[in-house]
Amino acid sequence: MVVTATVYKALRRWWWNQSSVIRDAINTHALTHSLTQLGPHTHSTQLNSLVSFTFFSPAEIQGTFIMPRSRVGNNYNTWINSLRSDYSNRLTRRTRRELEAETPTVGAKVERVHWYIKDNAKNHNTIKFDLVHDTSEARPILRRGLTFYLALRFERDIDVTKDRVILNFKFGPKPSVQKGTMAVVIVKNTKFTLTKDEWDCRIDPGTSGKDLVLQVYIPATVTVGIWHLDVRTGNQQTGVMNPVPFTDETDCYILFNPWCKDDAVYLDDEAKRNEYVLNDKGKVYVGAYRRARGRPWAFGQFDDVVLPVAMYVLQTSRVADSERGNPVKVVRGISAGVNSSDEDGILDGRWDGEYSDGVAPYKWTGSVRIMEEYVKNGYQPVKYGQCWVFSALVTTVCRALGIPCRSVTNFVSAHDTNSSLTIDKFFDNDGNEMEGGPDGENWDSIWNFHVWNDVWMARNDLPPGYGGWQAIDSTPQEESDHKMQCGPVSLVAVRRGDIGLNYDAPFVFAEVNADVMHWGEDPESNWGWSRMKMNKYHVGRAILTKNVARDDDDGDGDQEDVVGEYKNAEGTAAERLAIHNAVRGSRRAQQYYEYKKDIKEDVAFDLIEIDKIQVGQPFQVKVVVTNNASEPRKVSAYLTARSIYYTGINVSLIKKAEGRFVLQPKQSQDVALTVQYSEYWKKMVEQCMMKIYAICRVEETGQTWTDEDDFQVEKPKLNIVVKGELKVKQQGEATLSFKNPLDIPLTECHLSVDGAGLMRPRALDLDSEVPPKGNFSHTIKFLPRIHGERKIIASFNAKELFDISGSKTVTVVKNQ
Repeated sequence: MVVTATVYKALRRWWWNQSSVIRDAINTHALTHSLTQLGPHTHSTQLNSLVSFTFFSPAEIQGTFIMPRSRVGNNYNTWINSLRSDYSNRLTRRTRRELEAETPTVGAKVERVHWYIKDNAKNHNTIKFDLVHDTSEARPILRRGLTFYLALRFERDIDVTKDRVILNFKFGPKPSVQKGTMAVVIVKNTKFTLTKDEWDCRIDPGTSGKDLVLQVYIPATVTVGIWHLDVRTGNQQTGVMNPVPFTDETDCYILFNPWCKDDAVYLDDEAKRNEYVLNDKGKVYVGAYRRARGRPWAFGQFDDVVLPVAMYVLQTSRVADSERGNPVKVVRGISAGVNSSDEDGILDGRWDGEYSDGVAPYKWTGSVRIMEEYVKNGYQPVKYGQCWVFSALVTTVCRALGIPCRSVTNFVSAHDTNSSLTIDKFFDNDGNEMEGGPDGENWDSIWNFHVWNDVWMARNDLPPGYGGWQAIDSTPQEESDHKMQCGPVSLVAVRRGDIGLNYDAPFVFAEVNADVMHWGEDPESNWGWSRMKMNKYHVGRAILTKNVARDDDDGDGDQEDVVGEYKNAEGTAAERLAIHNAVRGSRRAQQYYEYKKDIKEDVAFDLIEIDKIQVGQPFQVKVVVTNNASEPRKVSAYLTARSIYYTGINVSLIKKAEGRFVLQPKQSQDVALTVQYSEYWKKMVEQCMMKIYAICRVEETGQTWTDEDDFQVEKPKLNIVVKGELKVKQQGEATLSFKNPLDIPLTECHLSVDGAGLMRPRALDLDSEVPPKGNFSHTIKFLPRIHGERKIIASFNAKELFDISGSKTVTVVKNQ
């Protein structure tokens, strides 16, 4: 990266303005994932440093320079940043000790703080977090809107009638009572006496001798993140306080609380809370809408790497400390911070099929491995992701923070680039489609599928009735407020066509509702074009997410279509009313909805849709043309089959056919194009998506018809068989297998395996080839560390065939 002196100064100023809480908190986790090579079950207690900025001498930064990666690299950045933090912490502690030694103590002196970490975690629904169980440095993880227990040990017996004790809970680099980032809690009562909007505490009857046991209440609106505790002591009668407080260096994580009615993310459904907050595995749906496939994914939100990275993402996405109690601002920050477009977020996006300097998106099977790579790389973006990977990461981050979240996939998803609420195709007088439209800047597109997230919350910033599910999207597509972020936008607003409400409602509305417009040249129009027709190829065919009540390893019986939450049924009066309501709010859309009605359409066309094909089979593109006129009609037809990325971008022309024929009155004729396996297999790309496209023109009337269909070439399923009963801390085995459907060997074979609670994420390069029509089989060994229901998720990839995935739910029992 090229760095100028100005950039250097800005980086330095930014870094030192950031929260010392975050810097210190993450630096205390040093070495976590550098120890993973010791074994898949190594429990480390630390994480690498959160950020890795390296600062250089003035001589180095005069003009412009490039720091060679080979000379220092990310490990150097992490090491030098750890030194910086360690020296700073030591200086702070040394200064504090010297000041304490110079100042006589007034009242009782605190020796240590006990957080009752596991007991509180059980009551706060956070017992699954690895950080709670860290054997050398466990951390309290609490939810707002609840009470927790805390004990202070003093050097002598404590008497609150004589000894004054004040708890200062602090957040961020500049804690402020006015901004809600500092709480001053006076210890004096045996009952709670304040309102539910204020921090409060009561003295527990368990208090005796040197131990002061407290029950502390956290308001349901406090800032979410890492808090620290200072304890100030003094004399109750004189009011004199010790100038140096006792500083507890424990990182206390406070999260959103969907179990609390006073929290904005409250979700009144236990089954949905279990799915959208506590479930650490699931599916992300991909493919073609008629044959959607649930791709298993390990979200892993309780892993020790996740919460610190989530806090870092909020820091770099510039969500103000005072706004981190507002889920609207937090999820908007997450949508920007997960992608790398603005603030070096977690993941780089790439869609051109060239992944040689990173990991192909389809090779990921879970979020934890990506976050581990992020930390190991010195907090530089991981390469590479696409929309379903971005969505899965957002799911992990939101669930870790306590925000109910689901990954949703919109099949046939519109990308409206000019806020017209339409996807526009332009045709010249000869019936040829014009790439980029008349001005070369119309790049509307339709993705076969697009994955984003719904998050659950109240919307106090909107009129009543717009709470509930809100759409956010971390895939970098269009800028919003000068950043690549999207949402949250109320699903109620989208369904009603209320596109004037925050945030980014027109974009999301178009993704699921846009009409596909065909435009023809028209010199009588005030802008040179008139609408010829509206294509029947509607967008938003299905919006799938994992069903709360089901879990299907063998198929996709656990999918749920939530399209009804985004829009009314196609063709209904309510659906058209929502469209008109949205059009009314967009001047550009009003222009685009004007159209010419006098084109005679007396020839009917029907593109026969392809349901599915298995890899190795041929397929056929067929259009049935019927002349409904009383006169003959000359028809020109063009049929093409292409391989495409799931974003709708063409990759390779597989086969094309064209011709002209005459249809007699009331006559029908089939126009067909057959594509053999040998013609398409070398041109397949990730997702194995195909697009068939037909365009026909009637010479006598000028009628133009176009239609398209997308389908996915299906691949075999990866079978997973587990040997025997699985027990905690006893070696288990799982065999992964499938049959090669191709008549060529599979080479450069690779396995990705995830299993939260069973093993660390693994990426395995396999030496052997899979013979033509032969069987693949590979056995992995692992040491389960958490009992209960777990899931193994795996993906096989080879040079010739990729993204063969599977999952297996297993039960781990306690080792007696």
